Amino acid sequence: MKSLTLFFAILIFSFYTVSAQEISVSQLKKHIKFLASDKLKGRGTGTQDELTAANYIRTNYSNLKLSPKGNLNSYYYSYTFKKPKDVHDTIGGEVVSAIDVVGYLDNGAENTVIIGAHFDHLGMGLDKNSLDPNPLGKIHNGADDNASGVAGVLELARYFSQNNRKEKFNFLFICFSGEELGLYGSKKFCENPTIDFSKVNYMINMDMIGRMNDTTKKLMIFGVGTAPDWVPMIDKTQTDLSIKKDSAGIGHSDQTSFYLTNIPALHFFTGQHSDYHKPSDDYSKINFAGEKKVLEYIIKIEEETEKLPKLQFLKTRNTDSGTRKYKITMGVMPDYTYDGKGMRIDGVTDGKPASKAGILKGDVVIQFGEIKVESTMDYMKGLSAYKAGDTVEVTVLRNGKEIKLKVTF
Repeated sequence: MKSLTLFFAILIFSFYTVSAQEISVSQLKKHIKFLASDKLKGRGTGTQDELTAANYIRTNYSNLKLSPKGNLNSYYYSYTFKKPKDVHDTIGGEVVSAIDVVGYLDNGAENTVIIGAHFDHLGMGLDKNSLDPNPLGKIHNGADDNASGVAGVLELARYFSQNNRKEKFNFLFICFSGEELGLYGSKKFCENPTIDFSKVNYMINMDMIGRMNDTTKKLMIFGVGTAPDWVPMIDKTQTDLSIKKDSAGIGHSDQTSFYLTNIPALHFFTGQHSDYHKPSDDYSKINFAGEKKVLEYIIKIEEETEKLPKLQFLKTRNTDSGTRKYKITMGVMPDYTYDGKGMRIDGVTDGKPASKAGILKGDVVIQFGEIKVESTMDYMKGLSAYKAGDTVEVTVLRNGKEIKLKVTF
């Protein structure tokens, strides 16, 4: 009887040891199902529903026995900011109270790795960022954007806190609010961090990692120019994923805030889709097996950095891309995973200038006014020169043929 009891004890121990060493699809499903449920009403910044999401993240940190690293002797990092003026639900300038959720895994190491994702989304469609033609009152669940990234933070926190090997780094796990309105959560944290930034090796950001295409298996990694070791490390790391690298440190997610404080930072992203910033970004459309592959790859990258000295920070190209001001929009979604010349359109919003001009999903923009478009950044540069009422001639490639279209903003 004693030997049988011992056998089952060993079996149970082995089960938990193995599960802690693997990324769990069931855990990813649990996290995203809750965060992207109608109950949370889209996790609008500063709302009670977003606080419910924050409490969920806090509870998971606590269960993993992470140390609180907020600014209130808790897991919460509290701050305020003024809401942008071009939202539908306010006159503008309203002061919003928001929180990041911060947990720390202290391994007694010299340096720390930061792993983050934003947990806010568009709520009930009250701000300008929705791409639905009639967004007001509709729940924008944000399953991919960015419940997928938050689930990644929680699952990596479980992995690194429960595996049975000695880690070379400490880990700071942080979920940001205010990203959709302007990277406010990450900016505020970087202005007054609760850890010594001189001891931070690098930052990993996950934003929209839940919609991998099973055919192409494409994964975008932004920020590979922020340290000299990133590119050779990524190139030699074995994976069945198709990696597309972008060197720029500044982009449209929270890694930007860390890059601007001279911290090497990567952003992982599985690509745009037609549900982006729409009520249709739902749990049922997440590729959980694909997200598991992304997280396993991030673990491989972390293990490679354990073999190296502290990474050296580098400034990158396109340092104005995150601060350029746009007075207008075409209403298109670029395909950031596109490898060819030009900017391929991954989505067109009904009723916006591009739709009215006849631009279609799959078109490749090769000329924007006087500017030859060889990349998305060329398009962004051209867009910033126009204002409401202007008309620009846009040349697109469609089925191998050049088509010239007039777009009026």
